[in-house]
Amino acid sequence: MKWKSLVKVALRSIMRNRMRSFLTMLGIIIGVGSVIALLSVGKGTQSDISGRIQSLGTNLLIIVPASSGFGGVSYGAGSWNTLTMDDVDRIERDATLINHASPVIRVRGQVIAGRNNWYTQIQGVSPDYTDIRSWPVDRGTFFTEREMKSMSKVAVLGATVADTLFPGIDPIGARMRIRNVPFTVIGVLSKKGQNMMGDDQDDIILTPSTTALVRLSDGKTVNSIMASAISEQMVEPARTELGLLMRESHRLKDNENNDFGIRTQTEINETATSITKMMTLLLSSIAGVSLLVGGIGIMNIMLVSVTERTREIGLRLAIGAREADVMVQFLVEASIISLMGGVLGILFGFAAGGVIGKLTATSIVVDPVIIAVSFLFSGVIGVFFGFYPAKKAAALNPIDALHYE
Repeated sequence: MKWKSLVKVALRSIMRNRMRSFLTMLGIIIGVGSVIALLSVGKGTQSDISGRIQSLGTNLLIIVPASSGFGGVSYGAGSWNTLTMDDVDRIERDATLINHASPVIRVRGQVIAGRNNWYTQIQGVSPDYTDIRSWPVDRGTFFTEREMKSMSKVAVLGATVADTLFPGIDPIGARMRIRNVPFTVIGVLSKKGQNMMGDDQDDIILTPSTTALVRLSDGKTVNSIMASAISEQMVEPARTELGLLMRESHRLKDNENNDFGIRTQTEINETATSITKMMTLLLSSIAGVSLLVGGIGIMNIMLVSVTERTREIGLRLAIGAREADVMVQFLVEASIISLMGGVLGILFGFAAGGVIGKLTATSIVVDPVIIAVSFLFSGVIGVFFGFYPAKKAAALNPIDALHYE
């Protein structure tokens, strides 16, 4: 038989039992749709995470305190803080692969402005902070080196804090109190949005590091040091250089461990991406079980079809059809069922991905390669699971088949 005739015969057989054929396709539809939807959501999530990590800053390096322990018990990262303003001065003076560096002094407290108040995070930083974080000022100005050296009580607000404390009015020049210390608002940062942990980056107040250190903190240590490498390619060399400078600054001997840690933007990105990939792979593997179930369904229905059409098969063999012709006929029928399920599964995947994206506020990235592979894989499933029924049909004895009741 010609291929055109084979397809016509297969379609006629499928249309003769529409409901049964649709139920047979259902496993393939759900499997292909689930794989496409989950992989699209996974890729979209990776894209969102990468974007949020990029929003942390440019070629970012973060120096953090090391962990401490006693009696075999570790107290966790940041429990042994030896970072000081002297370390920042050493980096700014001697580092050759660093563009900018800024201390970060973190405190939380109640902020009062007129009748409004808000509990938020206050960070003491240097004027280089906006360049390191790629975070420009939207209104007003950022504080200068002069204001930092003079420990001026000025503050730059995140967009969330500005909208909460000064709703509907321009906060520039307004007075407020942070932990009962009076500050003057000189600027409002541009909106940054959520970070990769879902925290609002705009819920923040920035003050000069010297002011925060003396007025709001312990006056000795800084929580972390942020720096930006001169280029993306120099992040790792800059990390090595910072490590050497910090060891010299802390006068550590060769046999002593670092009392600090250095994290890079690339490292953070790779960790977050690997977790997302693992979850996507796991969910896709579970969805792939539906494809296996769908393939078994195709095999089951094709076996039923062989039994129902035994006399037809016997008649074809009796009038000269070869075993290969009968086998190809049933393989084509199984493949068409599977491919039709694949097409419907792709449409289902698009719809499901869109719904999941809206419900979870996640970007959806559809990869054409995924669609092509899913479609081809559905065809392969049809051939693989349709092979046994097709072989069984081709192996029927014409005489016994004609006498079958």
